[in-house]
This record gives sequence, structure tokens and C-alpha cells, in this order.
Amino acid sequence: MSSEIQLSLFDDSNPNQKELIPTDAKIPIPSGTYANITELAQHCNKCHRCELGDTRTHAVVGRGNLKALIMIVGEAPGQNEDETGLPFVGKSGQLLEKILASVNLSTETDVYIANINKCRPPNNRVPTSDEMAACKPYLLEQIRLVDPKIILLTGATALKGLTGDKRAITKIRGQWIEWEGRLCMPIFHPSYLLRNPSKEKGGPKWLMWQDIQAVRSKFDEFQKNT
Repeated sequence: MSSEIQLSLFDDSNPNQKELIPTDAKIPIPSGTYANITELAQHCNKCHRCELGDTRTHAVVGRGNLKALIMIVGEAPGQNEDETGLPFVGKSGQLLEKILASVNLSTETDVYIANINKCRPPNNRVPTSDEMAACKPYLLEQIRLVDPKIILLTGATALKGLTGDKRAITKIRGQWIEWEGRLCMPIFHPSYLLRNPSKEKGGPKWLMWQDIQAVRSKFDEFQKNT
């Protein structure tokens, strides 16, 4: 390899720079790799850092306000998401929108939604640890680019995938935890609420109502200080 070609690999003006991002999941994608979410999405749709890239229809990167104070992190795309390329668009997504609207929060103005994994696991199974690790750099870049003050982690997989915390969601939901200088709250995944529709005091839907009100209060605090 000539010295000119070697130097061009490290030249920021090289138009092929993004093509040099490692596809091997064991090689990390450095922080600051992407200038914006569009670049990141383009690379996710060509990504094969794990085998999920072989079976996807679309990579599901995110939706919502790119400067939102709140980011919601889900697990992985389902069939509806794989077909549309958008997260939380099925029944779970419809319920999530209703939960947000109940405290006057919106994905148009206040919230950005992403997933631990950008590609659908076969038969909607839970992503493996290796699959989550391969995709995590993309989520970290999304967090850097959106720069949310609050991160809501929907379910145990999202909690484990981002923070490494393996506690059951029933043990930790509704608690504020600090991660990398940001406030995170684990909450029930909307699909769990669909399976447990009771609104009785102490039930999942009742607990979610308490949690989303706490999120709204914290959101208001951050708004006052900005």
C-alpha cells in the first residue's frame, strides 16, 4: 500500500470515510463518527455487524424530535417496524403515544424514540447479548447527537442493553438512575401493559401512570432551567 493511500484512510475529507467503519462487531465504532442521524441511518441500513442484518427489511433507527429532552429506548423492531423502518408503530406504539399524550408529551416536540437493536430478530425473539453489543455503538451515537436529558428504558432488555443492569423491571421501574451523566428511568414496555390491561391500584397500568407523571415533572424542571 502506498503512503498516499495510507494517509487517505485518515483524511477527514475522504468521501469514503464512512465505508471504512468496521463491520466486525468486535471493533467499536468511535464516538463522534456520525455528523447527524441521517448518516447513521444510512450506515445502519448497510450494516452487518451481526447476523440480524441478513434478514431485515429495513433498519429501524428512530423517530421523533432530533433535539428532544426525552429519549425512549425500546428493545428491537417487530414486524410492523421492520416493514416501515420506524420504531413503535404497532399496537405497542399506539399505546405509548397515548401514555405520552396523557401528560401532554409528544414525539413531534418532546420525545425521540430509538431501540437497542436496529434490526428485527427472527420471530420477534429477544436480541442476544452479542447482537445488542454489536448495535450498541449506534445507540450511543444517537444519544450523543440528540443529547436528551431524560432516557426512558422500556423493559428489562433496554435496561440491560444500555446500562448493563440485569435487575428485573418489576424491581427497578419508576426509579431514577444516573447513567453517563443522564437521568434514566426504567419503565414497563407497552407490550407488557397490553398483556396486563387491569387498571387496578398497584397494577402495571396504575404504576405506569405514576411513572409517566414523574417523568413529566422532571421534564418541566429541565425546561425551566434551559
